[in-house]
Amino acid sequence: MQTPEVVFALTVSDLDYAGLHAAWFLDPSGTETGVSRLDPLRGPDLPERCGGGPVLVRSGPLSITLAPHESGVHLLVDSPALSADIEVRRPPGHQALGVVVPFTERRFQYTVKENTLPAAGHVLARGRRYEIHGPDAWATLDHGRGRWPYRVTWNWGAGSGRVRLGGSERVLGIQVGGRWTDGTGTVENAVTVDGALHVVDEDLDWDYDDADWLAPWRVRSRESDSVDLTFTPSYERAERTQLGVLFNDTHQCFGTWSGRLVDDTGGSIDVEGVRGWAEQVTNRW
Repeated sequence: MQTPEVVFALTVSDLDYAGLHAAWFLDPSGTETGVSRLDPLRGPDLPERCGGGPVLVRSGPLSITLAPHESGVHLLVDSPALSADIEVRRPPGHQALGVVVPFTERRFQYTVKENTLPAAGHVLARGRRYEIHGPDAWATLDHGRGRWPYRVTWNWGAGSGRVRLGGSERVLGIQVGGRWTDGTGTVENAVTVDGALHVVDEDLDWDYDDADWLAPWRVRSRESDSVDLTFTPSYERAERTQLGVLFNDTHQCFGTWSGRLVDDTGGSIDVEGVRGWAEQVTNRW
């Protein structure tokens, strides 16, 4: 979830051999507040399908509730350092991107990405309250289920904002991915305009400097001119975890997208200053 002032991220996951949960907040001064929990041999009780029921996590001092309803999902987080109460609304007819990525006959990942979801509520971090409200408070939901390879690296980028299109203001969502889908015949790339999904059915090339994560990133479609975007970071969130066989190296940058997109009707969209993120994540799990 991102506004012009703050960023809030929430993770609930079941790795089969452990539950891994986290909440993270970036305030207007650039100060991070985060809490995470690893529960060996104890994953959360997840519903059979995405949004099919509530998700409850109680792990030490961290409590998380995800309560889906007809018009969205209610997020509740409680811990000594960081708490949140946020309502994420799904407008009528809003569309999400859902794909199955086949790695092998036994390995796959089903992922659902949904952005440009209005958000409202508040976050309490280090004893201070931050309000989440306004027309530029957007949430992105990312659901997934599958059997991953032990080693995987991915790129993921997303953005939500407003652009001028056809003489009027429209709500634009950016969803781009790469590396982990290469060679599978499946991609997770799409554009949403006022909640309507336009799939970008081709691989993307990602060009960035992993020695300078705050340098501009370039994301372009490999075979056509449907995607030509530049991401300009303003903040890097870096995390590295090594716990036996479990390893994670995350570089997630927040900033703005600019450039040009072509939707699946052939319409051109000029992008300027759309807030979002781009990341490289390596996992062994």
